[in-house]
Amino acid sequence: MSIKLMDIVGRVSYNCDIIFRVTDIKVENGVKTVVLYGEDFRLVADAPYEDLVKVKQSDRQKISAESRSREEQSYILFQQDVELLRQKQEFEVTESYSHNIGYFQLPGKVLHIDGDPNYLEKCLALYEKVGVPVYGIHCNEKEMPNRISGLLDYYRPDILVVTGHDAYSKSKGKMEDINAYRHSKHFVQTVREARKKIPHLDQLVIFAGACQSHFESLIQAGANFASSPGRVNIHALDPVYIVAKISFTPFIERIHVWDVLRNTLTGEKGLGGIETKGVLRVGMPLNKPEDIE
Repeated sequence: MSIKLMDIVGRVSYNCDIIFRVTDIKVENGVKTVVLYGEDFRLVADAPYEDLVKVKQSDRQKISAESRSREEQSYILFQQDVELLRQKQEFEVTESYSHNIGYFQLPGKVLHIDGDPNYLEKCLALYEKVGVPVYGIHCNEKEMPNRISGLLDYYRPDILVVTGHDAYSKSKGKMEDINAYRHSKHFVQTVREARKKIPHLDQLVIFAGACQSHFESLIQAGANFASSPGRVNIHALDPVYIVAKISFTPFIERIHVWDVLRNTLTGEKGLGGIETKGVLRVGMPLNKPEDIE
């Protein structure tokens, strides 16, 4: 059974624990190697051609159903958080008035730069579902440091997401060596370039990283939140839940790290960060079409 580009496969040596998409097949010195991108996790991996097996449609459907169930659970918990924030905000805005005065909210705008167009599409769909204003840009991880300055000037976001694929390779060095990671150094360079433009941690909130990324370097470079403290795989949608929480939290409130992580699909082993202010702002009055003559 031949393996082709875009086939959905699993690694036999890992008991097919993660489903991958075949993105490249290389032959060097007679050895055939396949480049794999995770379907649900932001992981890139190389594997021997002989170690791969196509995943049956029935197995894919079962795994996809389990993944959707986890995603839906996180979405429900996130919606509960947003509703509590909304109720609290409504009380604080209107409690001093004897009659109801309409108000409007301006959630934080997100610029999401992603190395994977398929993941970007999934994330944009979730942003739209939860109501976060977002601009999405597909960009190869290696090109991100050179493009970030111009993108920040053009879109002027409140929150920046820099993500895609990554992986730690033990054969390339120790875990503390950033050169042993597929794309961590590109994420770090991108964060540094962003901080040259906007140094203050609360004027631009940054999430950076992917599966197994060098967490400590990303935080030191200026990211507010990053992956992966435990060098584990993170879910494709985890960045959305983090920045959406920030987007809907008022700018006068500080967000405790655990409040951001608890509804993600990966949790504290895959994601971490520092105490950060929210970016939502409230205004009034809310003019309705019938109120304007």
